[in-house]
Amino acid sequence: MKTTLKTEITVDEICKGFVYNEYEGKGLFGLSGKLTIQPEYQRNYIYADGKRDVAVIESVLKGYPLGLIYFTKVAEDKFEVLDGQQRITSLGRFVTNKLVIKGSNGIPCYFEGLAADLQNKILQTKLLIYECEGTESEIKEWFKTINIAGVPLNEQELSNAIHSGPFVTMAKAEFSNSQNANIQKWSAFVAGNVNRQDYLRTALEWVSKGHIDEYMSLHRYDTDIRELQTYFNTVIEWARSIFRNVEKEMCGLEWGRLYEQYHATAYNPQTVSEQVKKLYSDPYVKNRKGIFEYVLGGCTDGKLLDIRVFDEATKQTVYRKQTADAGAHNVSNCPLCALGSDANKTRIWKLNEMDADHITAWSKGGATDIANCQMLCKTHNRAKGNR
Repeated sequence: MKTTLKTEITVDEICKGFVYNEYEGKGLFGLSGKLTIQPEYQRNYIYADGKRDVAVIESVLKGYPLGLIYFTKVAEDKFEVLDGQQRITSLGRFVTNKLVIKGSNGIPCYFEGLAADLQNKILQTKLLIYECEGTESEIKEWFKTINIAGVPLNEQELSNAIHSGPFVTMAKAEFSNSQNANIQKWSAFVAGNVNRQDYLRTALEWVSKGHIDEYMSLHRYDTDIRELQTYFNTVIEWARSIFRNVEKEMCGLEWGRLYEQYHATAYNPQTVSEQVKKLYSDPYVKNRKGIFEYVLGGCTDGKLLDIRVFDEATKQTVYRKQTADAGAHNVSNCPLCALGSDANKTRIWKLNEMDADHITAWSKGGATDIANCQMLCKTHNRAKGNR
């Protein structure tokens, strides 16, 4: 890859023809139309938080260096930003009065409100820019190594770079757009940050059954993302139709996997609602995130709930009572062994050879208290299961 250092390009030149799309959160063009600020393989603009974007402007005003910026030469007199789009977009937003900072008197101030000498200082600031020329694979390999302002590229941002094309462009417009009216509905089920591609990654995770890069590679040049949209929305609507009440623990669950596993099963939303409500009020349920799969699976897998187990004091108390009763009747202290006819019928098991068991299974309403506790030998406890 060939690189050429440019030291005379000013902020004013960079910001000529600057276009910023508020709807998509993108810095689109600059350098009088010669520069594409956010090519499709780039991450979204994530500096728009009133801190990092303002810090860029304050750095320029204080004369601090902004660091190296890298452009890719894609044609004669045509460039793309390889590294620096967050800084350039912040500068462009400020110069075009889309970003406000605090002036020296602490009063909010747009670019047009700055003193003329400060405006000029910003516009005449020279940037250190490397122009890079190389193959697509060379450019993207370099892009993957970039660490911008301490915010490394995450997995999906890297995948977007590797598989850039019309599919990524359209997918980002749908799932990485913070202005999308569906985001609020989706946020009940999807965790993460829209601008950091978390919603897009979730959609791809679901439709590809976990094979994201293979799916993106296969569809890289597609000009239609309906499969991705349809599958994602199908999963969301399926979950919404079964669970009437939105709970915070729903967010971030593996809804794609749950859909594949359970969507062919019929559910009564009213019954489901009652089951969820009962489980939320049960003090012995330690893992509320597991409630939803537990209900979908027919309320049989108690491990999903991390049900509170009997404490040691309860086990010892029940063990002593069962052992004393067994000695008085010359039978095993395991109630199920005592019912048998083999050598274990009269065997007295040690405490460490036994497990605490719910007499009435927890999933069938049995409480985790001493009145519902019995000690069984490990063999019988495993065999008893959920009966």
